[in-house]
Amino acid sequence: MHIINTIKRLCITSKCQIIRHSSEYTPKALRSLKAKSTRNNVQYYVDACRVRAVGGNGGDGCISFLSAWCKDHAGPNGGDGGNGGHVIFQATHTVKGLNHCKTVVIAKHGERGFDKDCNGKNAQHIIIPVPLGTIVKDDNGTVVGDLSTEGMMFVAARGGAGGRGNKFFLTDTEQAPDIAEFGAEGESNTYTLEVRSLAHIGLLGFPNAGKSTLLRALTRARPTVAPYPFTTLKPHIGMVPYDDYEQVAIADLPGLIPGSHKNYGLGIQFLQHIERCRGLIFLLDGTSDPQLQYDTLCHEITQYNSALKARPNCVVVNKIDTEEGKRSFEKLKKKMRVLGISAKTGVNLRELLTVVRDMYDKYEAKEQGAGCNNNV
Repeated sequence: MHIINTIKRLCITSKCQIIRHSSEYTPKALRSLKAKSTRNNVQYYVDACRVRAVGGNGGDGCISFLSAWCKDHAGPNGGDGGNGGHVIFQATHTVKGLNHCKTVVIAKHGERGFDKDCNGKNAQHIIIPVPLGTIVKDDNGTVVGDLSTEGMMFVAARGGAGGRGNKFFLTDTEQAPDIAEFGAEGESNTYTLEVRSLAHIGLLGFPNAGKSTLLRALTRARPTVAPYPFTTLKPHIGMVPYDDYEQVAIADLPGLIPGSHKNYGLGIQFLQHIERCRGLIFLLDGTSDPQLQYDTLCHEITQYNSALKARPNCVVVNKIDTEEGKRSFEKLKKKMRVLGISAKTGVNLRELLTVVRDMYDKYEAKEQGAGCNNNV
């Protein structure tokens, strides 16, 4: 009885509480306690790259003869050359981008054959880790590989076979062959690697709409912020942790301009980044005309790929800390569902993170439903 009373007293005075999440519980974003890095170099996220893979050459066969007592040519004993190494792409969850991929990857050559029937050593294969969901395309743009599962491999370039030594050419009529084979050359192929999923949520907007500033405010990412347009030319990724141990990746995408779907500027390249995001945030500059920005962005992505508009999305007006931005937000709020924020001062960022998580959950539920239908 004394033990039971002690336990009750501890439960009453303890500061620890067991949190039971209801079915309607909304996960909350956690504030990172780790300070941002002070490094000056900016790390970009590479979601597409072009790689030239060259397999290693096979080793040459050896011409050699066995020397015995009183017999200089006791028979051929030249060994075969080793095989050249392959270049292989392997899917793994340990890498998230293609930043580490080199432009040209050359495998090592096989070792030549030796005398005394010693074969050359085979060259080791070069295995390049790539993120899960990486698509491999050839020069014609045809998809030749889809690395969607852990450990899945794609042989980009095969190494050449090793040449055979002169012992292979021994026949009844030719007892002392003085010929051997050269090693075969390795394959040389060029591929384009594309990561199917860039991030869960992509920030879509015009140049200088505040996308980089917003990503800095929401995550520990450090994209460059400057008062001139096209500050961001490559995607930046930031992670938002939630209290249910889920992490949502948000991408700061390069800004779009009118005519991007016609490849004005670097339009098509920028639109390809949007295609690899599961959800979109239309970030509008409140100091300009938000309605015109929204209509232009919708037109550009629809002309490029009409399916992009059907993805989970929300409309956000930035810079409501200014008088002009506040007036634009109040005017646009009467026409559509929109959220007003200030990435600079932090106004309504908590509400935005709740919307981001809601978009993430909707997409995950849709994917799970599609997977169940495929299994049936």
